[in-house]
Amino acid sequence: MKAAVHDQFGEPADVLTLRDVPAPEPAAGQVRIRTILAPVHNHDLWTIRGNYGYKPPLPGAIGGSEAVGTVEALGEGVDAALLGRRVAVAGVHGAWAELFLAPAGGLLPLPDQVSDEMGAQLIAMPFSAISLLDTLQVGPGDWMIQTASNGAVGRIMAGLTRARGINLVSLVRRDEAAVELRAAGMDNVVSTSGEGWMDAVRAIVGEGRVLSAVDSVGGELSARLVDLLSQDGELVVFGTATGAPMPLSSGALITKHVTVKGFWGARVSAEMEPVKRAGLIGELVTLAAQGELPMGTGGIFGLDQLDAAMAAALTPGRAGKILLRP
Repeated sequence: MKAAVHDQFGEPADVLTLRDVPAPEPAAGQVRIRTILAPVHNHDLWTIRGNYGYKPPLPGAIGGSEAVGTVEALGEGVDAALLGRRVAVAGVHGAWAELFLAPAGGLLPLPDQVSDEMGAQLIAMPFSAISLLDTLQVGPGDWMIQTASNGAVGRIMAGLTRARGINLVSLVRRDEAAVELRAAGMDNVVSTSGEGWMDAVRAIVGEGRVLSAVDSVGGELSARLVDLLSQDGELVVFGTATGAPMPLSSGALITKHVTVKGFWGARVSAEMEPVKRAGLIGELVTLAAQGELPMGTGGIFGLDQLDAAMAAALTPGRAGKILLRP
């Protein structure tokens, strides 16, 4: 079978090659899936560079951690009803290939209303977003602020908060990104590139309470989020696009009783009760089937177009996830 393989850590465009490798055989409790589409996530790129929490054994590592595909072979003890089903799965290894293995218990059978493009990216980023939202103190009628709103999680969060009746202000760092998100139907989008953006946020919120702020940028912007939070608000660090330290004001933290904490989706997912997980995934599937979960596609590339796919995945301002098709 064809697969995107790397024998050393490094920049994906430099170390990934397309080659023929043996088809994997499912062990007990596993299935073999024929890939339809697989997304290129940032954490996939970090894994290939060798600077993510998980480091695959080398040589011969196959990229990719999520996909939509068709179950074509079953390991011992797996329900025969799964054979031939179109499923989504995440948290796997080696999805950038014609075939890959996955635990049967982690499969999500997809309804016909969910397209391949949506199914391919339905779990990893959307589940991180809904898990994050579920941990926040914000509720229906309250306000929250998010940064990096033109990213995958930011776009998804807009759909999730709308469905739950939560008011959302979405911040971006470029005026062009703000125009793009408004054109896509996102409300309350504010660019932080010019003067007066904090006043614009306050005008949108009015007399409402900003109980949660989710930051994926870092640096000075984090401090400004604390300024915008209401009493007893929370600042949740989801990522750090800049890598810069957060110069938070101790005065604002003290007088407002602001809580600052991090969120790592992998840990939250690992510790989540199965019933809770099933409920959140069911909510995602329902929203996806109803067309209420915004997940764009930035382009579909064949496995024989790895260089172009990796370049596209690193392009700022793309419309959505880059997908690979075997």
